[in-house]
Amino acid sequence: MRRPSKRWSVAILALGATVATTLAASAAAGLLFRDTFHDEGTVVLEDFCDVSGMTVELAFSVDGRAQAVPHGRDGLVYFVEHLKGNNTYTNVDNDRFITEVFNVVNKDLRVTDNGDGTLTILVLATGNAVLSGEDGKAIARNPGQTRFAFIIDHAGTPTDPSDDVFVEDLGVVKGSTGRTDDFCEAAVPALS
Repeated sequence: MRRPSKRWSVAILALGATVATTLAASAAAGLLFRDTFHDEGTVVLEDFCDVSGMTVELAFSVDGRAQAVPHGRDGLVYFVEHLKGNNTYTNVDNDRFITEVFNVVNKDLRVTDNGDGTLTILVLATGNAVLSGEDGKAIARNPGQTRFAFIIDHAGTPTDPSDDVFVEDLGVVKGSTGRTDDFCEAAVPALS
């Protein structure tokens, strides 16, 4: 199943699988689906931020809305999702923690049929993420917007995203327009 966007954190990556399995068709004309969702859980991250031996437990909670609508004469499907949530990162060795609060919109700007069984998707990701220390004061921020692209195999059905398979991440097409603090540069000292 096609993931509509690249995720900002492990929690958001985990959410992608949940969204893919819970999306339902809508009876509204032209609307393939509209759904709300909630996901929460924990993940253990070994060698956090590439620091050998640093193990962090990530507790995440995400609420969101997603929808997909066909556009243009070819009826290619465009996704949009709104995500709000928080992550708590805890160093398992010393119980120090940091929190991240985010509010994000991911929207397909352009879906191109490559003519070879694949689609190239250009996504606009915009929103805000704030990382705070144990005292609640912000230690890093990431507002603004960025654009990235990826390729999917549409399995012979370019207007049906239910059978799409991720092929390749094309990376960032346009860098962040806002402040982009380095997450690991702020997180590692706060957790050490």
